[in-house]
Amino acid sequence: MPWFVKIEEGTVDKPTFDQYVPAHKAYVQELIAKGHKAKTGYWGQRGGGMMLFEASSMNEAEAIVAVDPLVQNGCVNYKLYEWKIVVE
Repeated sequence: MPWFVKIEEGTVDKPTFDQYVPAHKAYVQELIAKGHKAKTGYWGQRGGGMMLFEASSMNEAEAIVAVDPLVQNGCVNYKLYEWKIVVE
């Protein structure tokens, strides 16, 4: 299955963002349980992060990202890319 990367930039203050982090973590755990091998994290400097996951197509990847609580609640702007792995 192809890998996808969501690169995100925060758009709200930290207290607002932080209130959606537990829901985001639960969402990522659900993706893992469904076999998407998701990983999520943030940059060392404040203001953004990344989520890496498998999906069958760009359409599925877009649908997966659309239900991320951080996206649904306007906490991030993001770009979604298919990641072509060269060496494993």
